[in-house]
Amino acid sequence: MHVKSNLRLPSSSIALGLARFSSNLTFSSLPAAVREKSLLHVIDAIGLGIAAHQYDFSGPGLEGIRAAGAPGEATVIGAGAALQARDAAMANGYLMHGLDFDDTHPGAIVHPSVACLPTALALGETLNLTWGAVLTAYVVGMEAAIRLGRSVKGGFHHGGFHATGVVSHFSSALVAGKLLGLDENQLVAAQGIAASTASGVQVFLEDGAWTKRLHPGWGACAGITAAQMAKAGFYGPRRPYEGQFGLYETHLQTRADQVDADSVIAALGHEWTLLETSIKPYPVCHFIHGCAEAALRIHQKIGPSADIAAIDCQLPAATLPIVAEPEHIKTMPRSDYDAKFSVQFVVAACLRLGRFTLHELDRKRLADPALLELTRRTTCRPQETTEFPKYFSGAVCVTLQDGTCVKEEVPVNLGSGERALSQAAIVDKFKANASLTLPEVRSALILDGFLAADANTPVRDLMKLLV
Repeated sequence: MHVKSNLRLPSSSIALGLARFSSNLTFSSLPAAVREKSLLHVIDAIGLGIAAHQYDFSGPGLEGIRAAGAPGEATVIGAGAALQARDAAMANGYLMHGLDFDDTHPGAIVHPSVACLPTALALGETLNLTWGAVLTAYVVGMEAAIRLGRSVKGGFHHGGFHATGVVSHFSSALVAGKLLGLDENQLVAAQGIAASTASGVQVFLEDGAWTKRLHPGWGACAGITAAQMAKAGFYGPRRPYEGQFGLYETHLQTRADQVDADSVIAALGHEWTLLETSIKPYPVCHFIHGCAEAALRIHQKIGPSADIAAIDCQLPAATLPIVAEPEHIKTMPRSDYDAKFSVQFVVAACLRLGRFTLHELDRKRLADPALLELTRRTTCRPQETTEFPKYFSGAVCVTLQDGTCVKEEVPVNLGSGERALSQAAIVDKFKANASLTLPEVRSALILDGFLAADANTPVRDLMKLLV
């Protein structure tokens, strides 16, 4: 028997509001700050897509996508033969998100760039569009993904869903619809169709499986499909979010009463949520960043050879089930993905090594007996004072064998709010990631090409740099 939902219905249609925003948005109407920040996020995501080729998950994933897909005109970042737009978008989403080093909107707990950029690039290239058109569609997708994620107040994660895996279907459908020239009714239908594909369960947390990496690319594939079907006249639900058995009711269940549905379209086109999106300085789950930074500060005080007796980590209570539990897995990570979601391992590595880069996730480091011993001495508990999810705060207290206690607290994680990474830092991150796969001259060409692009630059010219 269906139990009546406690969802507070929005004052107007969410799907129609997003459709109108998409239809009306032009490149010239984008504030300069939105254009500039969007470009930096695009560069960051592309660098990650390039770097992913150095890791063992990339080969099997791309091989499977190619086997199920078809040749076409859309570039797969850092790879060979081009694919059909849907398949290339799926592959690029997989690569960009594969290292879990991509941007995050703290309030939404969503990786927004990978929820819309793969679709924008693949369709922009195959349709031979300009950079201005693609960047405008990207902004549509960013706002949609962030606002949908923000409206549930962490509810997707609490219900066992990967929020990016859910919202990417809708944001990609809007991006694809924008680039395909869909009208408002068709854009509403595309979102309705996407509601039947939106998913992404977090069972990967049990064993460090690779499925999370697949989620945004699958959303891109589904979004492009939804937009093409809507363009062809397919009839989709008009209330995919707030309707009976819609997204909010089915995915949130008893938490549906916490949804702020009106926030999705409130001030849409006037307040730009993408400006609040954080670019990661560390290649681990964003929930851990506050504790990681606190540990790095302590390392500077005590050095690498300090005799540590115990480590106490404090972080927002809502994040503990994802990055601190179950303890027997988090203190003995079996894979790089286990390690990325283990505050115990990340903090121990930061304390002992004074850094946390992609190199700290290799097999040799995961098997380091001294590091694992320190990981087992690490305990986690809820942080009493935090502005989560606005910021990913954290605190670490280290007790030395002589009884000395050293504590550091990070209320605002590096990369968020007033501590946002500078353009120079983002460019350095791109260079470091791209250098894992490409020679310096090649990565410089890519960087220069995107930084110099204007509204009329053909996207095909930019994508040629990424082959």
